[in-house]
Amino acid sequence: MPQPLAKFVEYCKSGTAKSYSARYVGSMVADVHRTIVYGGLFAYPADSKSPKGKLRLLYEVFPMSYLMEQAGGVSVSISQDGKVTRALDIVPTGIHQRVPVFMGCKRDVDLVLSFYAGNPPKPAADKAGKPAAKL
Repeated sequence: MPQPLAKFVEYCKSGTAKSYSARYVGSMVADVHRTIVYGGLFAYPADSKSPKGKLRLLYEVFPMSYLMEQAGGVSVSISQDGKVTRALDIVPTGIHQRVPVFMGCKRDVDLVLSFYAGNPPKPAADKAGKPAAKL
């Protein structure tokens, strides 16, 4: 898991962010549908085993990104080097081209992007006034 994504997951688990929980149906269509209906973030990032991502651009990422944007959400691809591109702006180079993708509501995608940009939100203090765990 890329370091910015690991920090994002830790941030979500720390209780600093809104209440998040992990869900994984195992079917992109079902997972994206759940994200559209209930909110949240669908993430399929690049990793060391699949540096270009696993989801196929033409017949997985494009259709789901289109639906996500029509529903008011955002869909981006973040490469291993941290370059962010709107998913629907990617120019295909091959029929089976694979890309990493993050999609969901603007707030949640922007939160992930803040971790990739190196400026995540500051952890809030807990109810007792003690600073939250350092990320």
